[in-house]
Amino acid sequence: MTIFFSVGEPSGDLHGANLIRELSSRRAGLKFVGYGGPRMAAAGCELHEDLTKHAIMWLLQVFLALPTFISYMRRAGRYFRDVKPDAVVLIDYPGFNWWIARQAKRYGIPVFYYGTPQLWGWASWRVKKMKRLVDHVLCKLPFEPKWYADRGCQATYVGHPYFDELATRQLDQNFVAEQTSKSGPLVTILPGSRTQEVKSNFARQLMSAELIRQRVPNVRFAVASFKASQAELAKEAIARHPGLPIEVHVGRTPELIEAATCCIAVSGSVSLELLYHHKPTVIVYHVSKFGYWVQGFFRRVRYITLVNLLTTPELLPQEVGVYDRRDPRDSHVLMPEYMACEDRTAEVASHIVEWLQNEPQRRKLVAQLAKLSEQVGQGGASRKAAEYILKRLPPSVTKREAA
Repeated sequence: MTIFFSVGEPSGDLHGANLIRELSSRRAGLKFVGYGGPRMAAAGCELHEDLTKHAIMWLLQVFLALPTFISYMRRAGRYFRDVKPDAVVLIDYPGFNWWIARQAKRYGIPVFYYGTPQLWGWASWRVKKMKRLVDHVLCKLPFEPKWYADRGCQATYVGHPYFDELATRQLDQNFVAEQTSKSGPLVTILPGSRTQEVKSNFARQLMSAELIRQRVPNVRFAVASFKASQAELAKEAIARHPGLPIEVHVGRTPELIEAATCCIAVSGSVSLELLYHHKPTVIVYHVSKFGYWVQGFFRRVRYITLVNLLTTPELLPQEVGVYDRRDPRDSHVLMPEYMACEDRTAEVASHIVEWLQNEPQRRKLVAQLAKLSEQVGQGGASRKAAEYILKRLPPSVTKREAA
């Protein structure tokens, strides 16, 4: 039995690898092929291409990469025609994966979307594609199944696969102990996993760090870089802030989160890791004035941070707007967030200073994060998704295996 995967993001590569392991543990003789990344390859997937190398943002980059993506889509179509795998599993990456789903449906192959894109937040009209092209929608967030079901999709909640990885991750406790033994509170800075995010946000994160140090002189900082090239960019930026007590580490994100008193992070799935570790965090995401203007036409939710979406009493408000700490509508927010085109470094710094100087307030927030983590962060998404997929494969699969 063959299952074809199409995965284009580094985070999706992680989730795909965990799902492959769960599927393999439940049924012998499975073959996994398709598009993914190095983690999926290590888990036993035969990669046609490493699609994670093309994890890109912005319209110009997408346009320049179109010939490559078209060739990958056509290759998948030929594979579906000639081999006809028993199922296709998509993970995030909607721009490309809609085309993969279309090719699969053309040849009558069932499609499972595991880790669906957040259509409810920015592109609700695309749910028509989901209904037409995807047979089974496996949802990450508890409010998603109803939203999809109300629009005619076969949807079920399996949980967020990121928590599976977090539950099994082993930290370097010696490194954590080394960091926590140093004098002064530690603020961990997470500049994002994409180089573009680092370039757009890190300079402002450093500006916030300078403001924090002015009010909390014994504070120290650590940068959790995703890869070595981004660490070099960070060091170049830090050189413009002489005297700032800051270290840069590569591949130490979990340890630096665990060791931190609080954090400043670029928006992304890392917010779930911060939730898992119960870390008070300010979320930032700087965009251009044009980008900010454009997103205003598409965004249908008030928050860009998953943690805040999990606590909001109204997912799709009539008046969207953005987070404002003075607005009563945002009293539930656990991670203050600033998606902006203007300088918000002072606001970011003020939250961190409050947590560093007001221990009862920080502990209250930690308790609130711990409670939410207990509710949504128990893991099991990979197991539930694997069980769901295997139960719903076409009857012909069973006959073929029996033969």
